[in-house]
Amino acid sequence: MSRKVFREIQSALTEKRNPRSHKIDTLSTLKILKLINTADRKPVLAVQEELKKIAKAVEIVVKVFKKGGRLFYVGAGTSGRLGVLDAAECPPTFGTDPKMIQGIIAGGYRTLIRSREGVEDNFQAGALDLKKVKLSHKDVVIGIAASKRTPYVLGALQYAQKIGSLTVFIYCNPNFQTKVKADVEICPKVGPEVITGSTRMKAGTAQKMVLNLISTTAMIKLGKVYQNLMVDLQATSQKLVERSKRTIMLVTGVNYQTAEKHLKLAGGSVKTALVMILTNSTKVDAERRLKKAGGFVRKALESK
Repeated sequence: MSRKVFREIQSALTEKRNPRSHKIDTLSTLKILKLINTADRKPVLAVQEELKKIAKAVEIVVKVFKKGGRLFYVGAGTSGRLGVLDAAECPPTFGTDPKMIQGIIAGGYRTLIRSREGVEDNFQAGALDLKKVKLSHKDVVIGIAASKRTPYVLGALQYAQKIGSLTVFIYCNPNFQTKVKADVEICPKVGPEVITGSTRMKAGTAQKMVLNLISTTAMIKLGKVYQNLMVDLQATSQKLVERSKRTIMLVTGVNYQTAEKHLKLAGGSVKTALVMILTNSTKVDAERRLKKAGGFVRKALESK
């Protein structure tokens, strides 16, 4: 088994040595920073090459959400933490139910805050963790693994496919071959890391970008954004309360006091407040318009 893993690592693009950083340990602080900063430009271009596949992933996620399904990010180490991070940020940003988008990391919560090596090697654990959340055929699983070979992630994807869930696989190593084939596979080819094998760097940056693209675009397609403003955010802090008022002011042109008044009348809903002001309607009528429009502010403003 150890030689098999050795051969897999040896062939991985993410494990190759970067010729530009061979002497990084001899450079000045500023030159090290410049070298890393230059390398960090690669993920943007690598992700750009995958936009058509990312679009397919978004369409799958939106389709699942519209049918009442859930999205699960599954990963180990850095990849797992990135999935948990993206999932955790959706409720306050887009007003989603915390159960709608969930991040699952190999080893559970403890590995989220302190790395535990070895948990990623458990193929069966990926399936077990999805069973714990009662994964169904209505859900979608996005596996994240820079190397593409992480047993925990492969096990999760295989189980998801077995029960009929849709699957997306995000990785940065095109060289590794696996029997697990996802419905959509996204591979930003970021090349060797500045520090060999440290995939929390370019690979991690690319994965974070892809997750941002998927979740943000899906939320836009679900009516969580009007113009380029968050209109379904949950005002769970003073900052978000004030951001809600500012959003209302930016869209409608009303002053602070009027925005505050309508936000309160709307029960804290930015969407409802916007429709109330822009159509000169009551809360009940604004909510009716929004329901008829499927939650889209633009459509609600056009309806009667």
